[in-house]
Amino acid sequence: MTATSPEGRAAALPGVRLFYRDTGGDGVPVVLLHANTGTSGCWPDQFAAFAAAGYRVIAFDRRGWGQSMADPASGPQPGSVAEDLAALVDHLRLPEFHLLGVAGGGFAALDYASWRQETLRSLVVAASTGSFAEPEMEQLSRNIAIPGFRELPETFREIGPSFRAEHPGRVAAWHAAEQAARQPGAAAQVPRTPNTFAKVPTIRLPVLAISASADLLAPPALMRRWVRHLPQAEWLTIADAGHSVPMEQPEIFNAAVLDFLRQH
Repeated sequence: MTATSPEGRAAALPGVRLFYRDTGGDGVPVVLLHANTGTSGCWPDQFAAFAAAGYRVIAFDRRGWGQSMADPASGPQPGSVAEDLAALVDHLRLPEFHLLGVAGGGFAALDYASWRQETLRSLVVAASTGSFAEPEMEQLSRNIAIPGFRELPETFREIGPSFRAEHPGRVAAWHAAEQAARQPGAAAQVPRTPNTFAKVPTIRLPVLAISASADLLAPPALMRRWVRHLPQAEWLTIADAGHSVPMEQPEIFNAAVLDFLRQH
């Protein structure tokens, strides 16, 4: 097993046979939560960089995505990502770890951190609306809405124009992976409890919020509205990147995350 080829395993957890990738080792764990359009396979640049820096890197396919198979006989459905993460943490007997969620993975990261922050060293949330239901957030989403945007292919919605211009092969690979990410008929997992402006201030952890300047789904102005409820949060905007910022600007993204992790 190497940093760029983490070992894939499956854990029998309540309600799911959860597939996860794990570099192993004795380093401080970093757990990665993928976007709604991804799986644990979407993090090759992060597995390589974080493992090379000495961390144990873990990512899993959420229930009904990738190779994680829902098991109604062993637990209720669809469960929540936060609860599946908690079960995996207990299964692996992880010490305190760093948690990183991007886009839809950020929803779950906030949900988990507000519930079991005693298990965490820090929290990183990138390119995420946070899935807040407050009227203020819903109005901001309406303000940035583009007619017909939801009907566009995901590659146009989630990948910035510069990356699409320069890396058509990688865009095609991303599209193929996105098309296969969610199993047919898989139910979406809702947060354990709704993310609210009252909920997130209970998170007392060190927090890094990363936005992307060309993100059409969670632009910096929208992210700042919920991040301001975490006064301890550090803020970074990465230029010339869309919603898939860890893939589009991996060198800048990884360097920023590693610098933050080393401080905590």
